[in-house]
Amino acid sequence: MIIIGVDYHPSDQYIAFVDTETGECGERRLNHSDREAEKFYRELAARGVGVRVGMEATGYSRWFERLLAELGIELWIGDAAEIQTKRVRKQKTDPNDARLLLKLLLEDNFPRIWVPDPENRDLRQLLWHRHRLVQMRTRIMNQLQALAMNEGQRRKKKLWNEQGRAQLEALPLAPWASRRRKDLLELLDRMNPPIQELTRAVEQEARKRPEVLRLMTHPGVGPITALAFVLIIGTPKRFPCGKQIGSYVGLIPSENSSAGHQRLGRITKQGSSL
Repeated sequence: MIIIGVDYHPSDQYIAFVDTETGECGERRLNHSDREAEKFYRELAARGVGVRVGMEATGYSRWFERLLAELGIELWIGDAAEIQTKRVRKQKTDPNDARLLLKLLLEDNFPRIWVPDPENRDLRQLLWHRHRLVQMRTRIMNQLQALAMNEGQRRKKKLWNEQGRAQLEALPLAPWASRRRKDLLELLDRMNPPIQELTRAVEQEARKRPEVLRLMTHPGVGPITALAFVLIIGTPKRFPCGKQIGSYVGLIPSENSSAGHQRLGRITKQGSSL
């Protein structure tokens, strides 16, 4: 089997590899833009030998993961924070990182993490897309609220009912302030239909999953929260107990205790921000 440690970057990757049968080893830098990396892995797959690749969890690697899955190459993704603790030398370079990953793989000490399947990842994109659009709409609404308050109209949520909207549009403003109000209202009207469409899509996906429906029986938990929780947790069996799930999503307090004194802080908020 060929074992490869990959220090991955968006534009290229540095690899350290060893063939466990022949003892052949080496290091290479593979470029992504000219498809050098793709050619390298396709040639490996064509040789018909077993290949295992290890890399840190990172962004912008979706295409690389799909390529290895297509070629039947085994990919292990490791916990970046835990890998960081295993670095002994202070010199952090691409070759050193690739060698460290290879060393952990060979020693069977690689901190492998669970990776969601493609369907899970795509549904997360639905939730992220809706979430970002809602954030954009909130910023627009806050700007309109500020315009209204500057003119002595503090209506809070009532600004968005029919009467409040009419009063907002009737406010006498200077030319550029009036232009700003007009543009913001047009943006707000354009934001609402896609958000409503995405919300309906989330509700449809929630109804397809019994575990989501069960979570929704809890007071205050709707389809968006329940679906996000199920997608982020993935397979609950990977957690030995419920407390670890709380830690995974950052709902436990931070702690700085010493010498018999317990000091608890705010919740850690570690894990997926979604």
